[in-house]
Amino acid sequence: MTAYEVAVRAEATLGEGPTWDAAGDRLLWIDILGSRLHTYEPATGRRTVRTTEQHIGAVKPRAGGGLVLNLRDGVGLLDPDGAFRWLYHEPVPGRRANDAAVAPDGALWAGTMRYDEAPGGGTLSRLTGDGTVDVVLDDVTVSNGTGWSPDGRLMYYVDTPTRRIDVFDVEGTRVTGRRPLAEIEEGAGFPDGLTVDAEGCVWVALWDGGAVRRYTPGGELDRVVALPAPRVTACAFGGTDLRDLYVTTARVGLTDPHPLAGSLLVIPGAGQGLPQPAFAG
Repeated sequence: MTAYEVAVRAEATLGEGPTWDAAGDRLLWIDILGSRLHTYEPATGRRTVRTTEQHIGAVKPRAGGGLVLNLRDGVGLLDPDGAFRWLYHEPVPGRRANDAAVAPDGALWAGTMRYDEAPGGGTLSRLTGDGTVDVVLDDVTVSNGTGWSPDGRLMYYVDTPTRRIDVFDVEGTRVTGRRPLAEIEEGAGFPDGLTVDAEGCVWVALWDGGAVRRYTPGGELDRVVALPAPRVTACAFGGTDLRDLYVTTARVGLTDPHPLAGSLLVIPGAGQGLPQPAFAG
């Protein structure tokens, strides 16, 4: 497999959430604790940075243009003209947003966690464009990677301290039958963000593991790509043909961070990604 390259050299405190915005031909990514929303256009090298009013856990494109933001105090909408409004606002002291993903039906599955990572202090909720919120899981510690199989019949999910990638059956707007797909062994890091490729394999970033891994739909470890920064946070396919795997990293908590910690990396030609739905709101 082709070695990694540096897409954007940066010093993000907690780089996260790479997402390909097909309409804009650009990659979106964030610095959660730096309260920054980044964009990167691979074709031109153009970059932008926008500061958010509070810590941001995830950003995704909206079907009608603009962005949906998973923020500390709820979920907000950013219009194409830059105007902001809350879709769902529920501040909880000591809690913040974390990873989020858009389901095949256009709903946003948004995670939360406590700043102190208290067990069971986080949630995973499903939000629709009219602001309806259903709490799916209410005993999460660090809600992280979420993704769907190519046929939409399975949902994959990570609650980081469990060391597991779990899989659910999708039944309409509900998920059932939670079970382990794979477990990260002691000493190999903790599962963080994930993405699913066109073959139905799950790619997962390993926090304190300095790598991304690919697991088959049967849960077998298929590939490992080592990366220089130990705190690898999330991954997503991007580029016009969705064949390049973009990977975010963090430098938070490191006393002597690697020079690339906090940068956006890319593994060219890593596989074939799936087109990602935009938020229907």
